[in-house]
Amino acid sequence: MRLDLSPRARRSAVLSALSPVIAFAGAVLVGGVAVALLGVAPGAAFMTYFVTPLSEVWSLQEVALKAAPLALIATGLAFCFRANLWNIGAEGQFVVGGLAGGWIGVATQGAEGFTLWILPAMLAAGTLAGLAYAMIPAILKVRLGVSEILTSLMLVYVAELLLDYMARGPLRDPAGFNFPQSVPFDPAARLPYLMEGDTLHAGVLVALLAVVVATVVLARTLFGFEVRVVGAAPRAARFAGFSDARLTLAAFAISGAAAGLAGIVEVAGRIGQLQPTISPGYGFTAIIVAFLGRLSPPGILVAAGVIALTTIGGEAAQIDLKLPLDLTRAFQGLLLAFVLGADVLARYRIRLVPGGPRRTA
Repeated sequence: MRLDLSPRARRSAVLSALSPVIAFAGAVLVGGVAVALLGVAPGAAFMTYFVTPLSEVWSLQEVALKAAPLALIATGLAFCFRANLWNIGAEGQFVVGGLAGGWIGVATQGAEGFTLWILPAMLAAGTLAGLAYAMIPAILKVRLGVSEILTSLMLVYVAELLLDYMARGPLRDPAGFNFPQSVPFDPAARLPYLMEGDTLHAGVLVALLAVVVATVVLARTLFGFEVRVVGAAPRAARFAGFSDARLTLAAFAISGAAAGLAGIVEVAGRIGQLQPTISPGYGFTAIIVAFLGRLSPPGILVAAGVIALTTIGGEAAQIDLKLPLDLTRAFQGLLLAFVLGADVLARYRIRLVPGGPRRTA
C-alpha cells in the first residue's frame, strides 16, 4: 500500500481560506508539546509569546518595527515566487542596500547647510544597490541558465563579508575606541520618528506603502497579470507572448529593490550607523512570511505581524521562562511546514493505493 495524491475536482474556497488558521493552530499545538517537554506550562508560554507583547505600547512598537522589514522584503519576494522564480538571496540584497545607503550617511556626517537631500539619497542608494545585486543571479539565469537558487544564496555570504570588512576597516569610526562600527548618523540621515519619545519611525509607513503599491500592481496591471499567468501556466504564458527572460529580470529587480530598501530603512531607522551585522536574518525569515501570507501583499502584512509577534514573544520567553531562543526559530519553521502542508491538502486528496512505491523511468 502506498499514499497517493489526487487533485481535487473543485478546490474549496472555505478550506483555502481556513488553511493558514489551521496551520497556525497545528504549529501552536506542537509547540505547546515541545514547551511542556521542557518543563514549562504551555499556558504560560502562550501568554508570553502571543499576549504579553500586545499588552504594552513599547512592545507593540517593537512588533511593528520588526514586521516592517519582513513585510517589505516578503512583498518583493512575492513577485519572484509567484512567477516560479526563487530568489533565496534577499538577505544579501538587504545587507548591500544597508551598506550602500549607510555609506552616504557616513560620508555626509557633519555636513552643514542644505541637508534635506541626504535621507532621500540614502534611500535611493539602498534601493538601487539591492536591485543591482539581485540582477547578478537574474542575468546568470537568463544568459547562462545558472540556478538562481545557488547564486542568490551564495551571494549572501559575499555581502555579509563585505559589510564586515567595511565596518571594521574603511568606514570604521576613527574615534570609536576601535569598536567595529561607523560614526553615528546625523539627524538628517535618520528616518524621523512618528511620535516624539517613541521608537516607531517612518520606515513602518514605507513598508505599508510598498504593500499597497504591490497589491495594486499584482491585481490591476498587465505586469501583475503576466506574473500570475507565468506562475500558474508557463506554457500558456509563452503562447500569449510573455517573455520568460524579461519577467525574470523584472521580478528579481523588484525583489532586490524591496530588500535593499528594507536594508537602508533598518540602518537609517533602528540602528543609526553601520555595524558588522545589521540583520538578524530578515531576508531568510521573509521567505517564511511570503508563503505564510500566501504570496498576497495584504496576507504578507498580516504574516509579518505574526512572525514579529513570535520573535518579540520569544525574546520575552527567553528572559521570563528560560526557554531557548532557538525554540522560536523552530516554531517559525514549523509554521511554514504546516502552511505548505495545509495548502497541499487543500489542493489534493490523500488516497491509499494498493501496490509498492511508484517507480519512475
